[in-house]
Amino acid sequence: MKIHIDIDCFFVSATRILHPELENKPVAIGGRSDTKIFTKDAKKQTVNFENSGSFVPTFYKTYEESDDLDAFKDPDGRIRGILTTSSYEARSFGVKTAMNIKEALGLCPNLIIKAPNMSLYQKLSHELHEFLSSKIPLIEQASIDEFYGDLSGWVDDEDIARFIDDLRHEIKKVTKLPVSIGAAKTRYIAKLATTAAKPFGCKIIYPHELDNFINKIAVGEFAGIGKSMKAKLQSAQIHTLGDLKNRRGTVESWGPYAKELYARVSGISDAPIATRHKRKSIGISRTFDPIFDRNELKRRVHVLARHLSFAILKLNVIPTVFHLGITYEMNQKSHKNISLCEIFTEKKFDSLCLSLFNEADIHKRLHVIRISINCSSFTRDSKKELSLIGFANEARMKKLTEYSQELREKHGIDILKWGSEL
Repeated sequence: MKIHIDIDCFFVSATRILHPELENKPVAIGGRSDTKIFTKDAKKQTVNFENSGSFVPTFYKTYEESDDLDAFKDPDGRIRGILTTSSYEARSFGVKTAMNIKEALGLCPNLIIKAPNMSLYQKLSHELHEFLSSKIPLIEQASIDEFYGDLSGWVDDEDIARFIDDLRHEIKKVTKLPVSIGAAKTRYIAKLATTAAKPFGCKIIYPHELDNFINKIAVGEFAGIGKSMKAKLQSAQIHTLGDLKNRRGTVESWGPYAKELYARVSGISDAPIATRHKRKSIGISRTFDPIFDRNELKRRVHVLARHLSFAILKLNVIPTVFHLGITYEMNQKSHKNISLCEIFTEKKFDSLCLSLFNEADIHKRLHVIRISINCSSFTRDSKKELSLIGFANEARMKKLTEYSQELREKHGIDILKWGSEL
């Protein structure tokens, strides 16, 4: 049996450890995107790779923890910011993840909003991982608040119900975090079982129960079914996982990916527990108030490139595929990709990001509200070979990059900046 463990409303639950008085109250975590990296306020920033997931720098609290609504207001009086998560009490009012704060307060006037505390989340996630590793031989951390475990040969099937029920109560006692646990023959069905068990519950799906369990679950609830696949399924009148399982021929005719998807939904396909993940990509993005000034936008590209370069060098990898995306007002988007197999240096990366921005910026009459940069296809995982053209010059620049990295490791990412950022 595989199990899936998910922390209930993790960011809210973590905040309640510091503030027990928030128990049973409508609480949300939110704020505006950390744009302080673009200002002189950014000091001694670093990056944390302790937990699985995307590039997570040390977050600055844009707002101090406060129940005062003024903490989330701009100087002009506008209430700004997006919710990262909310408690079940808040959700009962219709409050949802990614909802803007003003709308959430309209639905739930008594909503208590706290600023994110990434350092706390990382610490608690690490503690839970350590505890689970002491209880289960094979544990995989899928994200900061999500884990998989393999109980095969460790716990007999007839004892699993007791084991996972005891485990969730032990976790609550030791870490003070409420979790929900699902168990099934495969990891994919176990994850569905966890969703059905929330909040703070357990659920086992035995093979003979699978058909009844998935029958009415919407296809969009299954991990791996994105917007395009969901639309394709619905266009074929496949709305639930039960519909999908009953339409094997149709689904499998769409190709290898759809065939594997069918096997996962049917409980046929599984994947082993990976105690260590190889990172496949890394990126950074920021959302900000609309900006038209292209010089200011280019300055921000330099800042983002510097931060991402620091993270790449800390990982000690050489990315070979680069992507830059731009989000404009009026829901317009643009992006540009490039593949480049050369030694990674900060100077070259900075120039590359600027070039990608210039090419991607096709709506020059529109204001920009978001920039994202992503790097992938690391040479350790690919068969690509580095170009030898200009290798000697690149090697010299590599030494300069390494020296800069040493200074930043010691004094913070902002100890050295490009002149174009000022």
